[in-house]
Amino acid sequence: PGLALARQLRVKSSVTSCFHYILRNRVIYLATLLLLFPALGRGAVTTPSGVDTNPLNLDPLVRQAFDRFYILDYDGALARFEKVQEKNPDNPLAIDYVLDAVIFRELYRLDLLDTTFYAHDGFLNGKHPVAVAPGIAERVNSLFTSATALSEQQLNKRPEDVDALFARGWARSLRAVYIGLLQRSFVSALHVALQARSDNEKILKLDPRYIDAKLVVGVHQYTVGSLPFGIKILAGVAGITGSKSKGIEDLRDAGAHGVISSVEARTALGLFLRREARYEEAIAVTRSLTEQYPRDFLFRLELANLTKDIGEGKAAIKLYQQLIEQAKKPGYFPSARLELAWFGLADTLQGQKSYAEAADAYNQATAQPAISVDLKSRCDLNSGKMYDLLNQRDMALRQYEAVLRQDGDSAQAESA
Repeated sequence: PGLALARQLRVKSSVTSCFHYILRNRVIYLATLLLLFPALGRGAVTTPSGVDTNPLNLDPLVRQAFDRFYILDYDGALARFEKVQEKNPDNPLAIDYVLDAVIFRELYRLDLLDTTFYAHDGFLNGKHPVAVAPGIAERVNSLFTSATALSEQQLNKRPEDVDALFARGWARSLRAVYIGLLQRSFVSALHVALQARSDNEKILKLDPRYIDAKLVVGVHQYTVGSLPFGIKILAGVAGITGSKSKGIEDLRDAGAHGVISSVEARTALGLFLRREARYEEAIAVTRSLTEQYPRDFLFRLELANLTKDIGEGKAAIKLYQQLIEQAKKPGYFPSARLELAWFGLADTLQGQKSYAEAADAYNQATAQPAISVDLKSRCDLNSGKMYDLLNQRDMALRQYEAVLRQDGDSAQAESA
């Protein structure tokens, strides 16, 4: 009996100790969670760097998909994002990933991710016919509708759910990109962009550490701040305000600390700095992207473009030529649009008054199988100008006539 009692006491003592151990560690665990993840109750989590984000953004498959996205392997990224969506059917952010890949794959196919297109205001008032691939409009509309519907279901339950606000705001911003760049309806795009900005500004009021929200706010701040003075006054009366300096500041913060917005923020920042002729800063931002993603053809192309813009023509020519040579290595660039590199090289050679070499480079660009009609017309027009400068009028006329045949209602056709 004494031995049995001792055993019972020992077991009871062990159970009690075990209970206290579990309880003590549960308290420590919960305290740690509260310290590390103060946004847990809202769905968001806090990363080790101290910024809040949707937990799905930290999923390894999501990170893998973005790695493919940022080397322009849009098919590989899309396949992974679709798997994420299958595993998370009730998360609107998962739909946003797919929407993002679908739209940017189409923009890249149409040569609409070449920043020289947006460095000045001509893309707003120029005629740029866009032939969207069959089925894209239907898929974009379906994804956008699904993402916003799921977001709003969650917001109806918790109006301050920053993850749901971000998912809806991102869907709206992507919708604005699609309407503006692919449907060429800038007024409608502005309306949707205002909604996206509103969502992201609300996020930052609720949770200032949700840094990804600064991407949309920063882009919109800069865009409105860049409007002509008269239009800006009218926009202000309508309650639409903006500041170029505040936009650049927000993009710097998102570029430095964003979880899924860092690359896009730095891309936009580089473009805006380029528009402001702050080339040294733009080059520094772009170089950070090329170092992170050396197999991204567009980042490498942009570095060459900026080197040209800053007036270092010979250095730019070397960068374009290196890019063209590197593209010959099988698989190095999952997707290389060589027409863009040839076009940049041709423009730089033209600036160096190497007209014969420039004409040849423009012709090399037009020979690329995936070149868009718009870019082909730009190349043919410029090639004709080079032949005129070389006093080869017959060759010039052939190029101008080619522009008229293939793109008779464009700004290039008017020049031709």
